[in-house]
Amino acid sequence: MLNGLRSAIYPVADPQTAKLWYETLLGHAPYFESDAYIGFDVGGFELGLLRTADGASVNGAEVLWGVADAAATLDALVEHGGVIIAPLTNVGDNILTAAIEDPFGNRLGIIENPNFDIKKCR
Repeated sequence: MLNGLRSAIYPVADPQTAKLWYETLLGHAPYFESDAYIGFDVGGFELGLLRTADGASVNGAEVLWGVADAAATLDALVEHGGVIIAPLTNVGDNILTAAIEDPFGNRLGIIENPNFDIKKCR
């Protein structure tokens, strides 16, 4: 059901300051930037900076697991006791994300990304 890690999303109150820090750390600019989100390609995986609405953390980082069918996976996660905390959402380019809280209090995010190329990661 889970095909491997795809993204790590970090909530930030000041995206521009965070962007500059990560540009220096990674040695390159982000491949995507909007007011709400900044995305870096790191070895074929996503490192995302997500602007928080109130400047506060959103309970820390979120890791997104790649899946072939986000809707079916979300249903299966709920059937296994997960509670939806972020509904299935098309975030653009036919990329679907969602998140549940597992029975142990952990956030488990999923992403169906038809643009993801596993070959870039090897």
